[in-house]
Amino acid sequence: MSLPPGWTLSASAFNLTPAVIRAERTAPDLALTLVERGDASAIEIELGQMWRGFPAPETHEVEAFRARLAAAGGRVSIVGVSIDEYDRGRRRTDAERRAFLEPQLRAAASAGAAGVRLPIGQAGAMLDDLVPLLEELDLVLYEEAQGHETPAARPEAYARIAELDTPRVRLLLDISMLMPALPVTYLERLERGGIPADIARRLRDEWRDPATHDAVVGLLRSGHVPRPVHTLYMNLLVRFGRSRVQDLASALPLLGAVHLKFWDLDDADDRVSDPLRDVGAALAATGFTGTLCSEWGGQEWLDDDPWEMTSRHLALAGALLSDRPSSASLQRASAQ
Repeated sequence: MSLPPGWTLSASAFNLTPAVIRAERTAPDLALTLVERGDASAIEIELGQMWRGFPAPETHEVEAFRARLAAAGGRVSIVGVSIDEYDRGRRRTDAERRAFLEPQLRAAASAGAAGVRLPIGQAGAMLDDLVPLLEELDLVLYEEAQGHETPAARPEAYARIAELDTPRVRLLLDISMLMPALPVTYLERLERGGIPADIARRLRDEWRDPATHDAVVGLLRSGHVPRPVHTLYMNLLVRFGRSRVQDLASALPLLGAVHLKFWDLDDADDRVSDPLRDVGAALAATGFTGTLCSEWGGQEWLDDDPWEMTSRHLALAGALLSDRPSSASLQRASAQ
């Protein structure tokens, strides 16, 4: 089995966050293990997690990591960067925001990355002015959309990428937007935390029903979300989406990368597999090229081994995405 030409399956070092927090090994050492173990040859890293000098890590540290990664047969695909919007309670000006971001872009280039990633719309008014710098550094800026951030919910942000019409600014789609059902382990955790039975039933059986969203918001506004699971509960409004792949059709031509977000691997009813199949078919039909990165979000409530979770998910994703028909053959088939 092999992926379609131009598709690269990668893994995110973010998956190893529990180990990073334990600090028994450095973050660069941990990121390197994804390549050393043979899980992936391309990895995504989070700049703020990797080096203490963030947002301007020492160049020699970044280059040393790049060399170690190359020696192991790996490379950095995308670097997660960020913009700290406030400085001691004062909102940064656009000039200050750029000054905060630019050293991160230079560090990503030093790491040998193909691109950097920001939340969709966060660059804002800076986007036009960043293009020359991206060209200088030979980087792509990927604007990431996830959860509820569909084209219908964020039309201006998607339109801005299309208007720029440059290969230096592309869309990164997180398949958390395409969840047919909520993670089994997440539902179990909410129920143990005391979520009302009616809400639990809706979340389990009627996730994609708009009335479920209304009920979720209603419970939040009532102040009756149990405190032990209040933070987890907010994922329902931010990180978990309920769209179908056809809802994203207008955005597919803008895509340069995909996050294959997963939470757990309970796939008895294909709640993990179906989004992979759906996005794979859509990408094949549009002639996509780019990286598809395994990113584990369930570490928020699970204690599973992150390396094992990543390896198992990559195997599942690789099997489901391999040997896809080309866009040309799909078009021929649809015309018959």
